[in-house]
Amino acid sequence: MLFLTNGAVFANLVPRYPEIKADLQLTNTLLGLSVAAFSTGALLAGWAAARIIRRFGAAPAAVVSSLLLAALTVAAGAAPSAALFAATLFVAGAVDAVTDVAQNASGLIVQRDYSRSIINSLHATWSVGAVTGGGIAAAAMALRIDRVVQLSATAAVVAALCLLCYRHLPAGPEPTAAATSERVRGSLRSPAVWVPVAALAALALAGAFVEDAGSSWAAVYLREDFGAPAAVAATGFIAMVGLQFVGRTLGDRLVDRFSERTVVRTGGLLIAAGMGAALAWPSVPMTILGFALAGLGVATAIPAAFHGADNVEGLRPGTGLTIVSWMMRFGFLLSPAVVGVLADALSLRVSLLLVVAAGIGIALLAATLRSTTSAERAE
Repeated sequence: MLFLTNGAVFANLVPRYPEIKADLQLTNTLLGLSVAAFSTGALLAGWAAARIIRRFGAAPAAVVSSLLLAALTVAAGAAPSAALFAATLFVAGAVDAVTDVAQNASGLIVQRDYSRSIINSLHATWSVGAVTGGGIAAAAMALRIDRVVQLSATAAVVAALCLLCYRHLPAGPEPTAAATSERVRGSLRSPAVWVPVAALAALALAGAFVEDAGSSWAAVYLREDFGAPAAVAATGFIAMVGLQFVGRTLGDRLVDRFSERTVVRTGGLLIAAGMGAALAWPSVPMTILGFALAGLGVATAIPAAFHGADNVEGLRPGTGLTIVSWMMRFGFLLSPAVVGVLADALSLRVSLLLVVAAGIGIALLAATLRSTTSAERAE
């Protein structure tokens, strides 16, 4: 439920970006910088999340931060100025960093109790929430419902669901990796350790860049370049997270059969081909299809990077994951600002070529991942 509500609450705001952009008279650059404030807050708060969880526990941290995030999305939608919009997104990003770590900590506790992997399914549930949130926003725009009313109603539902599920969450602290220990600092000096960690960090960053391009710019591109109605423009984002959900749902079985390297490499090529075709032959249907294929292609990239980083030889369990997870946030930080600046200088269509480049990068960086299938490992 926590993954579902976390996916829904912010996705409920994203399709409203073109409307907020027009109301606040933002340029592409200012919108990009405002959206980047969310990732900046998340980046700066990332290291504090573990301390909060150790102090209060994973379940209370997850629920309280989810309640705060729901309230902050309402505040962002109601912001009367660009400065307040960016400031609210900054605080929301910091809160979301705590939610992210805390809900994953709770999920991993449940996974240990189950003695089998469920984390990918939990992330697929997040995608369901994102599709639901985007769908609510699209329906509200089609019905001409005020965005503050829409966001407030969704926040109330999210708050109720989080409070209801609190008693069912597992108790227990989150085991933390000793990323600052002498052993870790020493091992990171070895090229055999830091080279794969750096490659996996780059893979996660490229995946974040693709994901953020869809969430931040799909609706704006469809609205401004093609004149699509607000409800239609929202379908670019919905298509991306919808196909991402499909990719995550099928991802575990595909990885077991074909290997992480093959699946992620194929996904990178799918991103490049889908967005490349959408930009080469621009239209509303092709653009929606391009973002959908990008969502499908990027589905397994970040989970694979996390898994690979957590298994780098020479690091304690969890240390590589901590490093790559923190570095990945730079992708979410840089993507909206870089795309926005390039869009103002050239055009949004040209700036979205960066998604094609990120897809190619994912295909190349997949060489770092495991190449064996589950059957081969069992032999």
